[in-house]
Amino acid sequence: MNYTYLLECADKTFYCGWTNDLEKRVNTHNMGRGAKYTKPRRPVVLVYYEAFETKREAMSREAAIKRMTRKEKEALVRTQDKTAGGTR
Repeated sequence: MNYTYLLECADKTFYCGWTNDLEKRVNTHNMGRGAKYTKPRRPVVLVYYEAFETKREAMSREAAIKRMTRKEKEALVRTQDKTAGGTR
C-alpha cells in the first residue's frame, strides 16, 4: 500500500507527503529526520491520509493536495474525522 498523508505541525501549518509505511514515516518526521520543513515544526500529527495501490497514484494525489488552499486542506481533515479512515 502507498499513502498520501497530511500532517499538522506544531505551528498549525500543514505538510503533505507520500510513503509506503505511514506509521514509520510519521515517526521519522517527529524524530526530526522526515523533511526540512517539519524538523523545526515538531511535533507533527497525522490528520489525514489516503491509501493507494501504486506509488504513482499516491504521488499524483500528493501533488494535487499541495495545490489546494488551506481551507480546502482543512475540509479534507474534517472529512477524515467523519470517516475515521482515508482509504481510496
